[in-house]
Amino acid sequence: MTEPEVDDTVESEVSGPSGTSDGAVSGLLDALERLQQRLATLALPLEAPGVAEARADRAAALAQLDDYLLPRLRARSAPLLVVVGGSTGAGKSTLVNSLLGVQVSAPGVLRPTTRAPVLVHHPLDERWYSTDRVLPGLARLTAAPVTADAPAGSGVADPARALRLVASPALPRGLALLDAPDVDSVDVANRRLAAQLLDAADLWLFVTTAARYADAVPWDLLLRAAQRHAQVALVVDRVDPGTEEVAADLRRMMDENGLPDARLFLVPESPLVDGLLPESAVSDVATWLTALGADAPAREAVALATRDGVVDDLARRAQVLADAADVQAATDRRLRAVVAGAYADAATHVQLATSDGAMLRGEVLARWQEFVGTGELLRSVEHGVGRVRDAVTAFFRGTPAQAPRVEQAIAHGLTAVVLDASDAAAERTHAAWRGDPAGAALLPGLDLARASTTLRAEVDAQVRGWQSDVLELVREQGESRRGTARYLSFGVNAAGVSLMVLAFASTGGLTGIEVGIAGGTALVAQKLLEAVFGDDAVRRLTTYARERLDARVDGVLAQEAERYTAQLDALGSADVDGAALRAAGRDVERAASAERSVRSEAVPGSAPAVSNALRGAGTSTGAPGPRRDVPRGADREEPDTRRPGFWRRLLGGTQDDA
Repeated sequence: MTEPEVDDTVESEVSGPSGTSDGAVSGLLDALERLQQRLATLALPLEAPGVAEARADRAAALAQLDDYLLPRLRARSAPLLVVVGGSTGAGKSTLVNSLLGVQVSAPGVLRPTTRAPVLVHHPLDERWYSTDRVLPGLARLTAAPVTADAPAGSGVADPARALRLVASPALPRGLALLDAPDVDSVDVANRRLAAQLLDAADLWLFVTTAARYADAVPWDLLLRAAQRHAQVALVVDRVDPGTEEVAADLRRMMDENGLPDARLFLVPESPLVDGLLPESAVSDVATWLTALGADAPAREAVALATRDGVVDDLARRAQVLADAADVQAATDRRLRAVVAGAYADAATHVQLATSDGAMLRGEVLARWQEFVGTGELLRSVEHGVGRVRDAVTAFFRGTPAQAPRVEQAIAHGLTAVVLDASDAAAERTHAAWRGDPAGAALLPGLDLARASTTLRAEVDAQVRGWQSDVLELVREQGESRRGTARYLSFGVNAAGVSLMVLAFASTGGLTGIEVGIAGGTALVAQKLLEAVFGDDAVRRLTTYARERLDARVDGVLAQEAERYTAQLDALGSADVDGAALRAAGRDVERAASAERSVRSEAVPGSAPAVSNALRGAGTSTGAPGPRRDVPRGADREEPDTRRPGFWRRLLGGTQDDA
């Protein structure tokens, strides 16, 4: 029995240049992992300007870190992943099948084709892809080559979120082909997966047709590839005889859009034989990939160039996303400022309404007059201080009415003032949020246009609490006067009601202007209290009573405001930290610069050579020389038959050639 071949590639997952180079790569890896953590915790919950683009950018950056960049840095000797992507009906699957000489990927007849993307690898390279080293979000499927009767991914709950692995000895070790979904599929999930797979590629093999090579959607992706210096080759399928000028026009577009050095291949229109293109039709693509697969330095150069481009792109994205984070924080502050302003104004309204004498009218005034008598005390105010003293003295000799009715009237009026202010603040805040896209997005399903339905009960409880506070103040102050006849006859409730009345006119004793408020009501309360406790004590008690009232009102309004701010708190938008993300991006830039500097010093002149060779000009790597146009029938370079044969059927080789 033949001993199974041993896969020794996994043993070298962390292999690579030794010494200082390893340290530089580790530094870059650490910086990227910190950036990944920042991006993973970046919240962009508010509908601020540009947030949709920022969210998509963040998701793409995280996907590229998880699917490609971190795995590539952690396993630098992993096989080169060539992702075959392109437009609907461009012939990607047919091209892959024809290159391999066997049906491994089912060409789509109906669009969109709902199937698992197919990754073809050498049998000894399977362990690079059977784990979640790359594309961790895709389940793994392994099966025999597909047929039209048994499409890839059959029996899987969600084939579009699975990666079908196919082992092929025709492929050299160190190279893998991935047939991706259509980039312009009508199925949104297919489009997203196609973009994700292309972002995970070391090399894009982009397939289009002579009729659709200028379509907008593919060029959006190609422009993105050019911006981050991804390694790209283009294949124009179904080129009819006499239409080779397509190559010149496409080359012009490539030059104008940042892809002047990208490889370009033409595949002539040809009848299929058993579902495969003729060998001659795919020979140019096969020859180029064969040479690349046989040349480890060339493969490394491709991986390095794409990796460098992705690192630079991520560092740029970090700065853009940091700006988006700053916008989120500013939007959070703006929405909170609206809430704070509305409810601060409500508190001011309550303070004014309960300190300018307005509370000492209506029912409160009527109940107060009942309490102090038929009006003798009030009329005495109009006849001078002497009359006031006489009236107060007479008051204590008589039997004043019970205080609870005054207390109830005060509670009713105070509750109404607080409720009105709360309603006004809620309406104002709701209107402001509704006019702000970020605020409007938080309002649906929430009844925030008016004060909360439980507010009346809460205000009633707080008003009763304040009245209890006032009675306790009077009780404490009366401890030293328990033996006086006036205190004993006046009582805690009567003194407390008088202090409540006085608190609605002054925070520390009446001034001359305030004497006329509500017919002298507050002045009578002041004189009654001064007769019991003295001038200084009354001023102090009034200040305390007022402070406790304001504190309770502020507490009620703060709870109402929290109905709004709680929406922001739940989103965590106040904690978005653009500065930390910006710093993480700069760390990646510095680490990347250091790693490239070490790489250049280790192999002098290697870095510039890599960039040129990867765009098709690097003969020093052993890859074919640059070919800007590959018309049908042009001379082709033959692979080195001393190396393991790759697509031997296509190139005319035999097993003995290997």
